[in-house]
Amino acid sequence: MNKLGVVVGLLEDDPDMAALVGQWLEESGYTVRLFRNATEFRRRQGTEAIDLLLLDWMLPDSTGIEVIGTIRSSANGKLPVVFLTARDAEDDIVRGLASGGDDYVIKPPKRRELLARLGAVLRRHGGDTDTGTSEVVELAPYLVDSKRRKVSIDGREIDLTQREFDLANFLFRRHGRIVSRDALLENVWNLSAAVSTRTVDTHVSRLRKKLDLNGENGWRLAAIYQHGYRLEQV
Repeated sequence: MNKLGVVVGLLEDDPDMAALVGQWLEESGYTVRLFRNATEFRRRQGTEAIDLLLLDWMLPDSTGIEVIGTIRSSANGKLPVVFLTARDAEDDIVRGLASGGDDYVIKPPKRRELLARLGAVLRRHGGDTDTGTSEVVELAPYLVDSKRRKVSIDGREIDLTQREFDLANFLFRRHGRIVSRDALLENVWNLSAAVSTRTVDTHVSRLRKKLDLNGENGWRLAAIYQHGYRLEQV
């Protein structure tokens, strides 16, 4: 089962390593998006929302340092990034973390350690959903209760349809990050990204109004041009 739609990007040009790590991730409940080089990642970055990027340092067309620099200066600059690389010198580790990496894993990775590190990074960024459907997301004055399927503002429950709740749940768990329309279609509607995204825009507009996500309560559901949406703190 997908961990409530948690998507891990894997930027890795070694097919054997990509297959092994991808299998570990999928068996642990993550959805995996594979990018074989930096050019492909940059091309798809605006249309495929991911919750964390596993990044190789040595790529055929770029370096991991250059890629993370692009990420940190983009609209999706808060994306968690974990280096997965054979470069094990202390200077390299320091440089990788100083460039904006959230963690650094040396190849060959150990399965349990890698998954534990990913989980820790996701928890720090509010995106680890491996605590069951009873998990509550609280972004004052909002509270999203997955078990009861309720959203409340200062204790006042808001009447939402099932689809509106699923949409709110997905967005609140990824606050501060850009979520593409394609990712919403796939994870909230279970539809192919080839379907028209107008229904997403309509539901987002309705949810913004129902939950007063216009900044008055400290949170805003913003449209990010050519990328998607981001629930952000004002």
